[in-house]
Amino acid sequence: MIGTSQCGDAGQAFPIYITVVGGLLLLALAYFAVGQAGATRGEAQTAADAAALAAALDTRDQLFDEWVANILEPSSWQAIFNGEAPVASACWRAEQLAARNDASATCRPDGLLAYTVVAETNHPVGDSIVPGTESQKATESATAVIEGRCTFELPSAGNDDAELPRLSCEGKQWDLKPDDLTDLPRPEDLFDVHLADSPASDE
Repeated sequence: MIGTSQCGDAGQAFPIYITVVGGLLLLALAYFAVGQAGATRGEAQTAADAAALAAALDTRDQLFDEWVANILEPSSWQAIFNGEAPVASACWRAEQLAARNDASATCRPDGLLAYTVVAETNHPVGDSIVPGTESQKATESATAVIEGRCTFELPSAGNDDAELPRLSCEGKQWDLKPDDLTDLPRPEDLFDVHLADSPASDE
């Protein structure tokens, strides 16, 4: 009788065991699907961040070149620092960087000193227990901002027209001499480039 009871208990427990194992397997597959989707979204966000920063950095370098070209005309400096110089759109750089990250990008200037990029992964999430993921791609966006770092005061009326203002850029100063322009600030000294809502960086 004892042996028969034990066999009966084991027989009853086996379906429960199969159900529990099946449930755990489905749970593991669901977590795997979530992980796949999260990884793909992460790739899209990385592509968007890199693309937006690339466009902003290209524009920063163009603004720097404009400043160097007009360094003897300090009355034009503020417009350059405000992004009002005639520079070309750098969205091509965003598309280039997105492609390097296996994604496509839609880029637009966001005012004079910012770019917003929407990046979509070239590959989908892949097969999973969640229907539709085999063809679903991830899309994320990012905005990169260019900010001027420098202040200066134009020479007062009556001063030597050849005098250049002292340039103060967040703790660094340059006393520029019209006849000796060998020690100039770098692009990153004049402009900060960072992602919106992110701490300032020294790209």
